[in-house]
Amino acid sequence: MKYPDNIKELGELPINFMGMIFYAKSPRYADNLTGRDVDTVPQGIKLVGVFVDADIEYIAEKTVRYGLDMIQLHGNESPGFCKELNKTVPVIKAFSIAEASDLDKVKQYEGIVDYFLFDTKTPQYGGSGQKFDWNILNEYHGNTHFLLSGGISIDDAEAIKGITHPLFYGIDLNSKFEIEPGLKDIQLLQQFIKALRDEQD
Repeated sequence: MKYPDNIKELGELPINFMGMIFYAKSPRYADNLTGRDVDTVPQGIKLVGVFVDADIEYIAEKTVRYGLDMIQLHGNESPGFCKELNKTVPVIKAFSIAEASDLDKVKQYEGIVDYFLFDTKTPQYGGSGQKFDWNILNEYHGNTHFLLSGGISIDDAEAIKGITHPLFYGIDLNSKFEIEPGLKDIQLLQQFIKALRDEQD
C-alpha cells in the first residue's frame, strides 16, 4: 500500500494483513507515507512492513514510525538475522519457488520465523504477476505455516479453495489487484473475497 485514501478503503474490507514495501527500488515504495496515514487501519488488521536485505536499524526505525505489527523479508536474510529480528517483532520469510528443490532452503528457518511465504522465482523481488506450479506445495513437509503469493488473480478463487495442505495459512495479493503499482482495485478485491466465500457458505 502506498496511498492514504486507498489504505483507508482497503481497511474496510475483511482482510487480516496490509503490507507496505520499504525497498527503494520497488515502484510500490511506501516511504512517502506518514504514521498518521496508517492510523485509519483498524486494529484487527496487522500492518506488515516488507523489506529486502535491510539492516536491523532501518527495519526498527520503520517499525516504530508506522507501528508495524509484522516484518516480511524478501531478500537473502540469514537464519541468524531472522532470529535476532524475531526477538522484537513477528517475521514472515519469503522464498522464491520454481521447483520442489527450492523448498530445501526453508528447513534452516524452521522454528526461527513465524510464517513462510512462497512466491514465484523471478529476477526481481516480488510483484511479477507470475505463478509457480502450486502442486509443488505438496512437497512441503515442514512445521511452519505458509502464505501463498505470486500472480494470484480473481480467476484463482476456485483453485485456492482446493488447496488442502494443513499448513496453508493464507494468500498474499498484489499486482493482479492493482490499478497501478501500490494502488489496489478495491472493487476487484471485493469481488474476489466474495468468490472465495460464496461456496463456503
